[in-house]
Amino acid sequence: MLASSTLTSLIGTAKPAAAKAFYGDVLGLRFVIDDGFAAIFETKNARIRVSTTPSVVPAPYAVLAFDVDDIDKTIDALAAKGVVFARFPFLVQDGKGVWAAPDGTKVAWFHDPDLNLLSLVQHV
Repeated sequence: MLASSTLTSLIGTAKPAAAKAFYGDVLGLRFVIDDGFAAIFETKNARIRVSTTPSVVPAPYAVLAFDVDDIDKTIDALAAKGVVFARFPFLVQDGKGVWAAPDGTKVAWFHDPDLNLLSLVQHV
């Protein structure tokens, strides 16, 4: 029933100006509109609604995953814009913070200004 609908991911921010700059300028997502309640961005196949809220309690897991063709190249580009990649003591990660899943999929994590955990994923 919903398989053909357009997906909009929802994420909260208590720092709307910083979030708008991060998602638009740093991540390079296409800005659609700021309706006063949320800033909306688009990727190739989804929308992200960054909703303003009094406070954000970050989830202990990634809330958005961006599939990329070349994770190393993407990490380098984001790091050049100031993005710091997360390290987790319970995972074996390479020098750039990339973890290789058992099937070979590569994953790296980083935070937005509200400490929402986001990820890059390069599938095998």
